Parts: sequence; structure tokens; C-alpha cells
Amino acid sequence: MTYSHLDRPVQFLKGVGPKRADAFARLGITSARDLLYHVPRRYDDASTVRPIGTLEVGEDVTALGRVRSKGVIPTRRGLRIFQAVLEDDSGMITAAWPGQPWLDRKLRQGDTVLVTGPVKFFHGRQIQPREMTVVSRGQESGGRTGLIYVTYPASEDLPQWVLRGVFDKNLDALLGWADEDEYLAGDALERYRLPPLGRALTFLHRPDEIRQADVGRRRLAFDELFFLQIVQAQARRRATEIEPGIEHVRTNELIRPLHEALPFELTEAQARSLREIYADMQSNRRMSRLLQGDVGSGKTAVALFAMLLAAEGGLQAALMAPTEILAEQHAANLRELVEPLGLGIDLLTGGLGAADRRAALADIQDGTARLVVGTHALIQDAVSFASLGLVVVDEQHRFGVRQRMALLDRPGLRPDLLVMSATPIPRSLAMALYGDLDLSVLDELPPGRTPVQTVLRRPAARDDVYDFVRAQVEQGRQAYIVYPLVAESEKVDLLAATDEFERLREGPFSHLRVGLVHGQLASSEKDAVMRAFLAGDVDVLVATTVIEVGIDVANATVMVVEHAERFGLSQLHQLRGRVGRGAAESHCILIAEPADGADERLKVLRDTADGFEVARADLRIRGQGDLFGSLQHGRDPVLRFADLMRDEDLLVVAQREARGVVASDPELEAPEHARIRAQLTGRYRDRLEMYGIG
Repeated sequence: MTYSHLDRPVQFLKGVGPKRADAFARLGITSARDLLYHVPRRYDDASTVRPIGTLEVGEDVTALGRVRSKGVIPTRRGLRIFQAVLEDDSGMITAAWPGQPWLDRKLRQGDTVLVTGPVKFFHGRQIQPREMTVVSRGQESGGRTGLIYVTYPASEDLPQWVLRGVFDKNLDALLGWADEDEYLAGDALERYRLPPLGRALTFLHRPDEIRQADVGRRRLAFDELFFLQIVQAQARRRATEIEPGIEHVRTNELIRPLHEALPFELTEAQARSLREIYADMQSNRRMSRLLQGDVGSGKTAVALFAMLLAAEGGLQAALMAPTEILAEQHAANLRELVEPLGLGIDLLTGGLGAADRRAALADIQDGTARLVVGTHALIQDAVSFASLGLVVVDEQHRFGVRQRMALLDRPGLRPDLLVMSATPIPRSLAMALYGDLDLSVLDELPPGRTPVQTVLRRPAARDDVYDFVRAQVEQGRQAYIVYPLVAESEKVDLLAATDEFERLREGPFSHLRVGLVHGQLASSEKDAVMRAFLAGDVDVLVATTVIEVGIDVANATVMVVEHAERFGLSQLHQLRGRVGRGAAESHCILIAEPADGADERLKVLRDTADGFEVARADLRIRGQGDLFGSLQHGRDPVLRFADLMRDEDLLVVAQREARGVVASDPELEAPEHARIRAQLTGRYRDRLEMYGIG
């Protein structure tokens, strides 16, 4: 690997040294490159800074001043208030931080600080900052003073003024070295309207105006999207193209009879997805496809038709589910459909008895078992398929990249792969998460499904909600009540499942059969409770989000979610999908406290049943956060600069560019791709390892 100046350990930069290097390491900064890519937390435009002498009571302002004096003021009620007198050439003002006496250790007399907050009247004018940045310490410059003040993520050991000083001493050199990482040719920069890397980083750290900072961010966003797509394009090529796949032969011996026997018509979305899947399976290219659809959109039926195509050619097909009870339900539902075809469904889970397990393993090994449903048990070393032609992975996000690859990467096997997800996600997120997979979308529900009635209620209406639940149970129905916590916490004032289970069982639902399930129970206990609920032996199931992805209980018609404001919209939509599985009208009741933006957010769920629309709103409101789930790896987030809602256009061109590079030079051996290869084996090595590349 070619050495870059940016690989230099951070301790050898000016103003750092061994002791500060430890503090930098705790911020995730160990090299010059890490420092250069340390993402600013915010920018303050000095053109909006008001002279202190002009600040008026009632205004919300940003001001810049030197600390003239400071101290902690006790009050009669025991509250300690840190106060500092700030001054500039136009006058002075008191800044007050109630309940934050520790700031007395952070601020020194002579420091220059940037503060933002409301101006109030309390023994004269007083600003109460909600944001405060130490711009410089005493006589130190603490970084460039210009029109734009850049604030970085800092720490107690590495305060803002120290970070600014280190950047001030090293940024010119760092920006000069940045050219060593440039991998885009001039024509590509012009085509995508992106600045060169050095200029982008200059804009990020030294913008002359706020607009420049976003221009720099977009270039760096393109880079991380491009390298993510390069890794996924290589994984996609290795999975589908390096060695030939199975060319499945369609005889209609099984497919046509099933189609004719189905008690329903396939939707256009199902038919379209099947055409895409069959085209992949009948080609000499290995299929690697994601089937995405909302709850109830008919993914399992599509998967069964794909499994039958494998079986028509004398091959085996396996469906892997995340839980034993879900695997059992899949097996039972599929048996009912394929029994008239003279086929059986073999089941392999960890809960099988020794004799049943030996029999299942023997049938799988000699090929007697043509259609197999199981859990993680399918990827154990003891399992040996005779002729595996198709792997279907249900609820893909519960497994992750490594687990689905474990079933595929067996000696001598090149089965096709179909992964299914009932968690609708926006197109941009799907491209980022699953760039190694082709995408089929079920974007319509079968006709005749009754939408779940969704309502919002305040905690004061809880007794009325309980009355409604009792009325539904008296009609022979069942209900879920979901809580955000397993047990009470001193840190947050929220109802918890275990405590509410006891209260409900002894109080409002004392004459009903109440069950409890949560993630801290042993698997066997969770299983037993869910089986009892499925069998109708439990009327009301008190739970946490462990039931978010679960079995179909057609008789459950009520989903009550407590503290709904604490859940993401997509999570709430998944919980709502637990009801409405049968013919009876179903209801989702969201009990929520009034909170900033909560009602507006929850109304999105109330007003739409479209999971894709809900997911778009969730991504827009909540941000991408931890939505990458199992793709997240190591200490670095997958995306630090890119915003999938704002940058979908960048993602599209990054994917096109990356796939073009990999198509023309799969191993990145050409001289013009040397810098791409260097960055992959350096900055993005963890991505390569995750996909088993390199």
C-alpha cells in the first residue's frame, strides 16, 4: 500500500504530542487523515453576530465577547448559577447558565466566547445561552478568526479552543496532503459538478460563507457513497458473476398447479417481481435479489413460487427465518399450499428433538427434503445439502451480511439468493444498504384487505382504551399492549412492561388471561408465551418491541402502544402490522404524551397505511441515525457526510460510477484506479472484510 502523509500518526502533528494524542484517540482521531476528516458540528456566521451594546430584551441573538469576570452565584432554593460578564467594544452583558456551575472550571477570564440564546431582563440585560463556543483562550488565537466560526465535536480532555489551535497550526499542511487522496479525474469532477478534494476540505474547515461548507460536504458525501458502492459492486460481482450460477429450468410441473389452486389472484406487483426473479434464476448468472414489501403484500407467496422453480429442476430450496416460531408458521402455511402438489416441507430448528433433527439432517443430505424451512440452524456445519438451488432469507435485517453469506458460501454450492424484508425503506436507503443486491418491490397490497384503524390518545384516556380492549376480548378477539421498557428506570419516567403486566393482571384485566413477553426472557419462555397467544390461550399480550417482527395471529385485532412518542415511525408501522391479519376490523391505538413534534409525527402514521410513505417520513424526521443496522461496523458510522434524503442524486451517480469502474476493472488493477484501491485497503478495509473481499 502506498504511504500517504495523511497516514502520519496524529501525535507527530504540531501542538499534539503523546499526551494529547491519547485524548485525540478517545475522539476517534489517530492519524492526520482522521483529523482532516473530523466533521464540524456547526458553523456560526459572524455576519449575524450583534454588538453587545445593541442587544435588546426579547431578542434571540448571537454575540461574541471576552470574559471580563465570572463566578458561581448560589440561590435561596439551592440552585447554583454560573455567570460571566461578556464585553466587546460596544458594551457589556451578563451571561447566565442556571444549574451549570461546572462551567466555572471550563471558562477563564480573558477567553473569547461565541454565545447564542435569548436576551432576558433579570437585574438588567442577561443572555441565557443555549449554545456556547470558546473561540480563543486568553492570548491564544485558537484558530482563524473570520466571518465563519467552525465548531468541532470536542471533549473535556480536548476542548474546543485546543482543537482550533491544532487545526490552525496544521491545516495548511493537511490540505496540501489531501491531493494525495484525490481519485476523481477532472472530467468526472466537471460531470458531477464537484470541487477537487483539497478545495472541498478547505470549504469544510475554512468557509468564507456558509454555502461553501455545504459544497465541501457534498463532495465528501459523494466520496463515502462512492466507496460504499465500490465495495458493494465488488461483492455483487463476486456473488453473481465470477462463477456461473444455476440455470434453473421451468417445466410448470409445480408452478402451474399452484397458480391454478391459489384461492387468490397475484397482484401486478407480485407478478412483476416473479418475472424479475425467474429471469435471474433462469440465467447463468447467480441471483442476488432483495424482495421488499409492506406487511401483508404477499412476499411469502412470491418466495414459494421461486422455491418451486428450483424444485422443478430437481434442486432443493431453503427458507431461513429469524425465530423458531416464525419458521414453524412458515412451514405450516407452506405445507397447506404444496400438499396438493405432492410436496412436503421439512423443518430444521434448534428446538427439534435429537431423533427429529437426525431425520431432518439425513433428508437434507440425501436430497429427499426438497423444500426446507429453518432458523439459524440451517447455517450450522452439520447441515449438508445434496443440491441446494435457492436460499430465501426472511426478515433480512435480523440476520446481516455475514449470516446470509454463511449459507451461500459452502463448497461446491452456488445457490441463488432471495432476501425478503417487511420493513419498507426509501429507495435511497435501499440503494445504500443493499447495493450488492438487485431490488424487487411489492408496492401494492392484495385487494380486500381492511386497513387498520389508527387513532391517537392521551394518557388521560387510558381507562377508555382498556374498556375498548375488554370489549374486543368479549367478542372473542385478542390484543397487544406494547411498552418501550422492560422494567422501570430511574433515568426516565416511562411505563414498563413487567410492572404494567402485574398492574393490568391484578386490576383492569383481572378477569382476562394476560401474558408477558420481552427480550430479557429466555428463548424458551418467549416461545411458550407466543405459542399460547397464537393458540388463543392468552387474551392480552403485554410486550416490548420483541413482537415487532413476529408470527401472524389472525385473531388479534387491537394493538395498543404506550409512550408512542418514544418510537420511530417505521417501528410503529411494524407494530401496527401485527394486527389486521384476519377478516375482522383491527385497531392501532397510540397513547402519547404531548411533546415537541410528536403529534405531527404520529399523525403521519394515523393518516397513511403506506409503509413506504411512513418510512420516507421517518427518514426525513428522524434522520438516518442507526438505520444501517447490521451494516454498521467498527467505530465509524457508515455515512458521516452524506444525507440520504438530500443526497439521493449523489447516490445515484455514485452507484453508476462505482459499478462502471468495477465492470471495467474488477480488481482495480489499472494505474488510474491505484488511489481508489489504496483508499479501499486503508480507510475502508472494514467494509471489504464485512463482505468477505480482499
